[in-house]
Parts: sequence; structure tokens; C-alpha cells
Amino acid sequence: MRPRRFLPSVSLLSAFDAVLRTGSTAAAARELDLTQSTVSRLVQNLEQQIGRSLFERHRQKLTPTRAALAYGRDIGRALDLIQRSSMEFAANPGGGALSLAILPAFGTRWLAPRLGTFLNKHPGITINLATRLKRFNFSSEGFDAAIHFGTDDWLDAGHLKLAEERLTACIAPDLLAQHPVSIVSDMSGLQLLQLETRTRAWKVWFEAQGGEVETTSGMLFDQFATMTQAAIAGLGVALLPTYLADTEIAEGRLIPLLEKSVAGTGAYWLVWPKSRADYPPLEAFRAWLCSQVSQTKGEF
Repeated sequence: MRPRRFLPSVSLLSAFDAVLRTGSTAAAARELDLTQSTVSRLVQNLEQQIGRSLFERHRQKLTPTRAALAYGRDIGRALDLIQRSSMEFAANPGGGALSLAILPAFGTRWLAPRLGTFLNKHPGITINLATRLKRFNFSSEGFDAAIHFGTDDWLDAGHLKLAEERLTACIAPDLLAQHPVSIVSDMSGLQLLQLETRTRAWKVWFEAQGGEVETTSGMLFDQFATMTQAAIAGLGVALLPTYLADTEIAEGRLIPLLEKSVAGTGAYWLVWPKSRADYPPLEAFRAWLCSQVSQTKGEF
């Protein structure tokens, strides 16, 4: 049961949102195609309904309170979500849209080439993709689900484990010719390229090779794509997950060093807000994703 007092009408919230964004009732009135007095009345009605003042009034000027600014951010996101959902329903009433946050490299190199099979099977569903490098708050971002690397520790979220990450050290052919590597100690002196979200990766890799990393010196990247290109250019050694390493190795642009595909520092997960668990497009995508990852033997 939702108390009606705390469910103001869209007209009240839209007037409040417009005044916050435009800075005045006059500008808000022009945007909403209403009279200035109507906008003022709507804002006052909202204040009466929630029992709090939203603005300090000095003559003709309205100044939002600090609490109103925070409230306004939430209201703006809610109005955006209502608008987007309505537009999606109007455009596709028989299916639905799935808004998915993806990791850039995973989305580009693993997910995107396979999405056609999902869309062919579910022609009524539209998938909207956006990249996110770090975790976020589902309630503020509006995503239905996300592809996440790490562990199953998102708050108030459902988790589906896709696969463990496996890592391969890769080097450009020209750099390997200049600096041959046949045992782990031969790695000394090579620049070890690093990813911001895998701070322990080189330590784990060296331990799997039976050695210890002396110092991790090398360029720092926020995405695999740029790190891979740096390795291809001979700027250092990249530690890549299987789905990236295998492609670059097969094309001859990079060469694997020592033991290939060692256990990494985490896993890939599909995560979603519990409130969206039964959303039909998400249910369909989750089932399809399970069928796809079953072919990978639990490793990426």
C-alpha cells in the first residue's frame, strides 16, 4: 500500500522539476505551456501535500532549499524513467525494452557478436546498451541489469554467475624477439601493463607461473581495448582474459607467454535489481545468456 500523500501527481512533480531546472516560475511556465500563476499554484500544492517547504521566497524570487535540491534530483530521475518507459511501451507494446549496462570489452568482443541470436528469437524485445566500468546504484541509473566483474556482492540484487575469468600474458612479436621469455624470471625488465579494476592480476599470474612479481611497473589503463592496443604496439605485456587473448593470438598480433589461461581474480556476473527479477525481457535474456555461457565451460 502506497500512501497517497507521498504519491504526488505528475503535474505537481513536473512543475517542481521545471522550476528547479529553469530557475524561475516564469521560465517553467514557458516550458510547460502554462501560466506563471498556475506553476506557482502547483508548486504550493506539492508543498502542502508533502508537508514541507521546497523554496525560500524572497519577493519575486524562489530559492530551493538544500533538501529540495536532493529531492529534485530523485524526482527528475523518476520523471525520466516514466517518460522512457512510456515511449518504449508506445513504440513496442508487444515486447519491451531491456536496458543493460555492460563492460566495454566484454560487450564488444563477447556479447555483441552473439546478440543477433537473441534478437532473432525475441523480435519484440529491444536491447539498449550502455557501458559502465564500475558498479552503480540501480535505483538512480534506471538499468534493468548489468554485466559485472567481481563477486556476487551487489546490494539488493539478483546474481547469475556467467564464468570465471582466465588470464593470459600477451606480448607483441617484435618485443618478444627483442626480449625472449622462456622462464618466468625472463619477465624481469618488461613493462607490465595494468588495468585499474585488476590490481592483483599480475601477482596472481606470477604465482600461477611459480614465480613472484618483483615490481609492477607499466602503464595503467581503465579499459582492456586501449591496453590491448598498447601491447600490440610493443609498449609492454598485457594480461588479457581468454575471450580477448584468443582473438589477438589467432590473428598473430600477440603471442602468449609461458602457461596460458591461468585463473584470474574474479568472475563475470549478470546482476539485476530484485524488483525487476520477473520483468519478461530480463527473464528471456537471462535464459538465453545461460544457454550461451554453457558453451564456454564456465571460463572466459
